[in-house]
Amino acid sequence: MSNERLSIDIWSDVMCPWCYLGDTMLDQALQEFEHGDQVDVKYHSYQLMPELAPETDMNLNEMLVTERGYPREQAEAMNAEIAKRGDAIGLEFRFDRAVAANTRAAHRLLHFADEHGRQHELVIRLFKAFFTDGLKVGNHEVLADLAAEVGLDRDAALAALNSEQYEDAVTADIDLARQYGINGVPFFVIDGKYAISGAQPTETFRQALDTVWRERSVGEATQA
Repeated sequence: MSNERLSIDIWSDVMCPWCYLGDTMLDQALQEFEHGDQVDVKYHSYQLMPELAPETDMNLNEMLVTERGYPREQAEAMNAEIAKRGDAIGLEFRFDRAVAANTRAAHRLLHFADEHGRQHELVIRLFKAFFTDGLKVGNHEVLADLAAEVGLDRDAALAALNSEQYEDAVTADIDLARQYGINGVPFFVIDGKYAISGAQPTETFRQALDTVWRERSVGEATQA
């Protein structure tokens, strides 16, 4: 292989449980992948509920019932199944704590984190903050605290959140998703050409990584 690294682009949203599951299973696949240290992962913004007001303060289960029209029993059963799947891979989903939020500020913070080499760490912390800790991930002070927890400068993070910084980057990600025809997350693009939609099993990611690596190796051998 050449020194060119393999890229994985991920569109996801902080309050998407399938994104948390999918990201974790990708992580597990990368840990098993022989060339995992030669893979770069980049997260892109996507909002499941951009219409939510910034000051939204409603339990996620309640929001599914009142805003999305799910029967309460169906919403609770759906989330219980997700929690069961999460438990099987070491994740704790506490839907009774989760507070719905407009996630645009969180996405702007993720662009800030990317510039400082902490994007993956912040993504994981945001998922846990939302689904396990019941924190308000639309609140700037809460977000700044989370940024500090993963090694970012809190004051710089808060300044970015309180400005229009990274608004264009978030919009560009969402526009690109639309151009790609992405209408649900998580959505993974491996090496710029192989797409995986949804929270697929670890083995699916492993097979995709192996296939891409093998095809690149064959291609380079042919050109040699």
